[in-house]
Amino acid sequence: MDLTDKTVVVTGAASGIGAELARRFHAEGASHVICADLNEEGAKATAAEVGGTAFTANVANEDDIKTLIDTVEADIGPIDLFCSNAGIGIGGGAEASNDGWQSIWEINVMAHVWAARHLIPLMTARGGGYLLNTASAAGLLSQIGSAPYAVTKHAAVGFAEWIALTHGDDGIKVSVLCPQAVRTAMTADNQDGVASIDGMMEPVELADAVVKGLDEESFLILPHPEVLKYMRNKTDDYDRWIGGMQKLNRQFRG
Repeated sequence: MDLTDKTVVVTGAASGIGAELARRFHAEGASHVICADLNEEGAKATAAEVGGTAFTANVANEDDIKTLIDTVEADIGPIDLFCSNAGIGIGGGAEASNDGWQSIWEINVMAHVWAARHLIPLMTARGGGYLLNTASAAGLLSQIGSAPYAVTKHAAVGFAEWIALTHGDDGIKVSVLCPQAVRTAMTADNQDGVASIDGMMEPVELADAVVKGLDEESFLILPHPEVLKYMRNKTDDYDRWIGGMQKLNRQFRG
């Protein structure tokens, strides 16, 4: 995808990956970048940097996503690229609270579903469009220390796959972004965690990988190339891979 003159929506744009993507899309020539976030002031600050439009939205609420899409389409123009980027992480396993499981499910999975539900029909009617869904390397591998994160990111990858195989003939393109650790607020208190085993990436480096992946229209965007090797190890010998992950779990559990 050539980003020149494109209308782009980025959720989670107040900070971190979302803010850096908004900056980079603007630098690549996007005609308008809509910066959506629950953090109104943060969204306004990013929008001011890129000459875009701020929009306050809670992606855990389907009505907010629908309103975001409908407002942009009516007031600015057809959305060429929708980046469903907002996400959260919580720790724990099966014992994590029901409220925690529900919250992370809505933000990390259902936000992608709701965006697709309301946007794909519009994109299909005009011949196509592009969805960029932020997941995680945890969605291809797993996440030591967090069952809710691992499960929801797997689901996010699975849903992106479903969109690609179901709506590809409708002109809908989709990429799923699966990084390891990126220096954001989410990783600030865990810079030596398991996700950073191959180093902590700066958001600007991730944005480079995203632009390259969009240009090539790659389904998987892997800013950390090691992830592909780990995926191949997993599929080559699943039992051996699980054994390796158990060892990693012991290491990071101390």
